[in-house]
Amino acid sequence: MFNLPTDAAIRSIETLLYSISNVLYLPVLLGIAALVLHMLVCFGTFFAEWFERRRGVRVLVATARQEMSAALTRQEGQPALDARLERVVQRADAAGVRRLDGVRFVVRVGPALGLMGTLIPMGISLAGLAQGNLPKMAESMTTAFTATVVGLACSVAAYVLTLVREHWLRSDLTEIAFAAESLLASEG
Repeated sequence: MFNLPTDAAIRSIETLLYSISNVLYLPVLLGIAALVLHMLVCFGTFFAEWFERRRGVRVLVATARQEMSAALTRQEGQPALDARLERVVQRADAAGVRRLDGVRFVVRVGPALGLMGTLIPMGISLAGLAQGNLPKMAESMTTAFTATVVGLACSVAAYVLTLVREHWLRSDLTEIAFAAESLLASEG
């Protein structure tokens, strides 16, 4: 059995952790709402890119081809053509990965915020139950389950978008690498 000073220390730590949890409640809910808005933007850019690709426009490939055309003219002090073309391919790869990072972020953060948005209100709900406040408990539990559903839904949607966009990126990078190799072969 704990002695009195240890019990007081444990209660103090529990109170501190409960206070931290309560302080995080609003930021977590705001974070989940921000994830929903971010996913709406991601869906908008996804469908815009999808329509462009259906029309045959591949922005990453077109930009890389323009940079390759510019790389054909060698200026004093620049490396050989193969190095300049490799640089264009690497830049395109980095640009494509950067575009994916915004969606990949949601895949990881959505479940974490959903879980936090579940556990924090459940703690509040249990405190309401201990005080006999059933309406407060019901309200907190509703928020808890809603936060879980929204966080997971954002994560699943982001995962699907990531799969499709990674496929597009691999296809574009293959096309860019082929264009670079073709230019190198024709100049050599």
